[in-house]
Amino acid sequence: MATATAHNDATYTTGRRVSTETKASFKTTEMIAYVVVAIGVLTASAVVDSEDFGAQDAWFLVTLLTIGYMISRGLAKSGSRDFYDDVTKHDHR
Repeated sequence: MATATAHNDATYTTGRRVSTETKASFKTTEMIAYVVVAIGVLTASAVVDSEDFGAQDAWFLVTLLTIGYMISRGLAKSGSRDFYDDVTKHDHR
């Protein structure tokens, strides 16, 4: 006679090691730096005289920052993995 031991009426299967491509973008320092610098550039354009550094110049710099951020995220995604354990709980009730 075989006896099965149940732990709180749930059966756990063996977890497997899986990965995402990278961690979420809002968790990276690149995102924080991008947001801070973009806000700084737009604030500077609002504070200084528009003849020296106007809105058009500011938005051009923010566009360049965006391109740089997108390239850095692409490079980060191409070479790293974020691993986690996939533990599945099957409840047989």
